[in-house]
Amino acid sequence: MQRLKAGEVNLGTSIMAVQFEGGVVVGADSRTTTGSYIANRVTDKLTHIHDRIYCCRSGSAADTQAVADIVHYYLQTYTQFRGERPTVHIAAETFQNLCYENKDALSAGIIVAGWDKEVGPSVYNIPLGGGLFRQPWAIGGSGSTYVYGYCDATYQEGWGRDQTVEWVKNTLSLAMSRDGSSGGVIRMAVITEGGVERLFVPGNELPKFWEGHEVLGKPVTKHTNAQVVPMVVE
Repeated sequence: MQRLKAGEVNLGTSIMAVQFEGGVVVGADSRTTTGSYIANRVTDKLTHIHDRIYCCRSGSAADTQAVADIVHYYLQTYTQFRGERPTVHIAAETFQNLCYENKDALSAGIIVAGWDKEVGPSVYNIPLGGGLFRQPWAIGGSGSTYVYGYCDATYQEGWGRDQTVEWVKNTLSLAMSRDGSSGGVIRMAVITEGGVERLFVPGNELPKFWEGHEVLGKPVTKHTNAQVVPMVVE
């Protein structure tokens, strides 16, 4: 089923969140598209939901913005009536309820992550259809299909802040290099008990993997003695 309407702005994207000792790191690329047209190169796909809770959005830009606004309003009301901050699980359940009850009308994949005093750091994945899964790390969007193997092979429990930030940066860079709907810059947020730290990686400082290092080998031929010089493709 085609979930996006013709001309609808799409967060064809790469998003992820990773839990570490004492906090979480959320990150995303910044490209939004309308078909093959890049509508925005520097979109902020990390949405502040409440205090130390963020979400990463993929799917229809309109759908995910509307859902995030509703959850933000609900959590503000929750705080005013109860006099306490909501947990990350409450925020994730609210997202999940909205996405599931409207699954036939929405194109929204959400990752919710943050820190609360009851559980500490936590990451929840809400894919299309409205499921809810708590995971140590979660990836989503069109670029995620290219990096599942990389994540499975390289992720290690027990990382600290700096190692987790570096892993998120490398993973998103790899996804952006392979996925035509992902690109631009990388935006990250480190969420701990002490607060939220926003990080930014410009496009010209992204880690390089295969780009610019391919070498064409010498062809096998019986009809010429001419020397073939390997070409570096940049």
